[in-house]
Amino acid sequence: MSNTVQRVIVGFVMAIVVGLAALGEYYGLHTVRWLGVAIVAGMIIEMIICIAHTPRDVLKKNWLVFGAFLAWLCVMLGAVNAVGARPWIMLLLLLIICCADIGAWFFGRLIGGDKMWERLSAGKTWSGQIAGVICGTLAAVLYGMLPTNVFFSQLMWIGISISLLSQYGDLTASFIKRRMGLKDFGRILPGHGGLLDRFDGWIYALPLVWLIISL
Repeated sequence: MSNTVQRVIVGFVMAIVVGLAALGEYYGLHTVRWLGVAIVAGMIIEMIICIAHTPRDVLKKNWLVFGAFLAWLCVMLGAVNAVGARPWIMLLLLLIICCADIGAWFFGRLIGGDKMWERLSAGKTWSGQIAGVICGTLAAVLYGMLPTNVFFSQLMWIGISISLLSQYGDLTASFIKRRMGLKDFGRILPGHGGLLDRFDGWIYALPLVWLIISL
């Protein structure tokens, strides 16, 4: 089975899981919140395992970087717990980040062009980033229009911001992987890698949303 087929199948399964979590919220089970907490906790565990398997000489040179990243993931745990208490916001974040990621991956491969930062991630292009922002923004606008049929300009700006943040979270994760000499953080999600590979778009988006809703 090719990597692309695996990616599509696992993506479809994850979409079903999110749909079931949303259904659970309808029945008052707080499933979106606990799903988010479980994912971030898994990301923390994954990072600890990666650090434990990093060669000692690499660890000595990069302990501050790895430690700071692990600490940031712990901040994310607080963020996902707080944001998850507002499930419609959490679902919006998931929708924007997934659409931005799919758009960047698909159109980046289709259009190609100049690389964003080839040393960190050889596959990421400027065309993919622009397409990802457009797809994420459209998803945010449609999310608001579906129940009300009203255009909310705020959702457009939210879509742009979260789409950009998700892609720079992806680049940050790529930077950490390069320092560790890894292709993927894990193999729990065939075609995607580990939880950190799949949900790296949360790295900056979740803490920022937590800050905004806390003000």
